[in-house]
Amino acid sequence: MKHISELANTHIWRYFKILIGSLIAGLGYSTFIIPAKLLASGLSGIAVIVYYLIDLPIGLQLIVYNIPIVYLAYRVFGKLYAIDTIIGTVMLSIAIDATSFIGNYHIVEDPILNSVFGGVLVGIGCGIVFRANSNGGGFDVLGAVIKKYYSLDLGTVVFGFNLIIILVGIVLFNVSIGLYTLINMYIVGEITNKVVAGFNRKKLIIIVSPFAELMAGSIMQYLGRGVTFMHGEGAYSRKDRKVIFVVVSLTQVSKIKLIASAIDPTAFMIITDTSEVTGHGFTIKNPKEITIKKT
Repeated sequence: MKHISELANTHIWRYFKILIGSLIAGLGYSTFIIPAKLLASGLSGIAVIVYYLIDLPIGLQLIVYNIPIVYLAYRVFGKLYAIDTIIGTVMLSIAIDATSFIGNYHIVEDPILNSVFGGVLVGIGCGIVFRANSNGGGFDVLGAVIKKYYSLDLGTVVFGFNLIIILVGIVLFNVSIGLYTLINMYIVGEITNKVVAGFNRKKLIIIVSPFAELMAGSIMQYLGRGVTFMHGEGAYSRKDRKVIFVVVSLTQVSKIKLIASAIDPTAFMIITDTSEVTGHGFTIKNPKEITIKKT
């Protein structure tokens, strides 16, 4: 019974996140994008164009347009994926239509500000929905289907669809609308990726040096970070080497550089971005004191 209760709570929390994400995205459309007569990506872009032409509610259009897409999702990816698509689509559609009255106030007049802040809100909302393992239907599902059968990159497919929408918008309205929409789409994509990947971005550092043990000891002692040794072999020298693998916060990168430079100025070092870091030292606290064994 306890397991069933935990599972139910997990799904309730997931649907709550989908609802919040949809509401934030809906506010982005109603507060900034629609009042500025900008376009949007995916099926939302088609719905927005139709709305500008004949004043047909955007949310209602999205539900209708996504009916064949939900069926396609069911046939290709199965029942659970189709259910998530329905939930995400319906919540987003309701959120857009329920908040549409805000557009009457024209809170912001500058089209650039509308493009930027509309993109931020829609990006945050979509990112939350995606993190909840759901989607808003539309071109994301079509892109996933095309990727499965034709091995095309999802981003390329979706960009191709969006490019067509922008060209249609330029023909029906003007070039400025298309350019502002491009700015908006870029921001939506960047913010969505940030939210999906997580904001707790860290730095992954790999160091190759004959003095790896001394460096590892200094890192643990002065920074309190766990260090992992990976075993490598020089392709030319054929000598076994210990390779340092450590994840640190952004503010600790310079300290790692100082330690490495002081011990071995010729050390080979790779520093790269990483995200979703969990475990001891990040989501689980390390012991307060770290002692280094003297040899």
